[in-house]
Amino acid sequence: MIRSRFLWLSIRMLAVSLVLAACSATYEGSISNHFDGKVFRNPGQVKNSSVAGYLWLRLTTSQAQWPESVAAEIAPTLPARVNGSEARVTWVGHATVLIQVAGLNILTDPVWAERASPITFVGPKRVTAPAISLHALPPIDVVLISHDHYDHLDTATLRRLDTAHKPRVIVPLGNRALVQKTMPASTVTEHDWGEVITFANAAGSATFHVEPMLHGSGRTPFDQMETLWAAFVIEANGIKMYHVGDTGYGDGDNFRAAGLKHGGFDLAIFPIGAYEPASFMADSHMRPSQAVQAMVDANARQALAHHFETFQLGFEAFDAPRNEVKQTLVERSLPSYQFAVLRPGQSLKVLATARSNQSLAPASHR
Repeated sequence: MIRSRFLWLSIRMLAVSLVLAACSATYEGSISNHFDGKVFRNPGQVKNSSVAGYLWLRLTTSQAQWPESVAAEIAPTLPARVNGSEARVTWVGHATVLIQVAGLNILTDPVWAERASPITFVGPKRVTAPAISLHALPPIDVVLISHDHYDHLDTATLRRLDTAHKPRVIVPLGNRALVQKTMPASTVTEHDWGEVITFANAAGSATFHVEPMLHGSGRTPFDQMETLWAAFVIEANGIKMYHVGDTGYGDGDNFRAAGLKHGGFDLAIFPIGAYEPASFMADSHMRPSQAVQAMVDANARQALAHHFETFQLGFEAFDAPRNEVKQTLVERSLPSYQFAVLRPGQSLKVLATARSNQSLAPASHR
């Protein structure tokens, strides 16, 4: 009965997807090692997962039982700005992270939606509420969007941010048309891997580097891989942070290359959820033990987890990602604070220091 209902709802979602696909614009740009003139790809990596495959997986495989809802930790009052040689990084929920550094407030993949879906009454439902309400956010200067999946790009949230904050929005290639239409009062720019953006306003300044991540894109079954996906490196006041919105581990080259290119990081923000079954998920999502390895690969002094315990996208248990990180740190004799797995609403204080695996120091959890 449940799977029959899911099949019917999937058909309805397919119908909506057809309408959305008919309204979407196709990106046109220069051919590169990751764009063939029509679709983007991950060089050297094979992508086997698909929307159709995911729907079939949902029909044929039982997901672990998650709680209906989990109360988020009440976030403390956030400062309007953070200046000086430290940053404050607060996990709001899923891939939404508030980064306060060099006087700027930066928001990643802002999603306050109840469902990660094109339809408000069907699709993965939010289990853990956002730890910070939209109206309680400090002034948002910059929004970083890693790709166009519904759990990372929510147009309803973006409209509210556009009205209240009118931020600078940085997106990967092919995403500008949708985001600019959604946020007409904001400045939206799209960028390829390897591009560098310098942003400054009266509050502060920062440099953003657009870097590869192993993933995909598409808001319907009919526009798969037609827009680019990207990670970001943020440099401000001597602090370097590496934010990866969603990625598979692959051969680890992306992380090693980022570490070499940028000389290591004070903080890496890595996804740790939606990784089971690995036979299907591995080309888009890494498991927690791989995220710990990615931290080492990238020469990050510390890491922060995200993309877990919010929307049930994978098939693992609710607390499995958190437990696997803890177990991996013990097995590898790494200090427990080196890979922080917070609750929504908790923050890390990040200091500008010598970026070396030999100079670790506990971060402050707030």
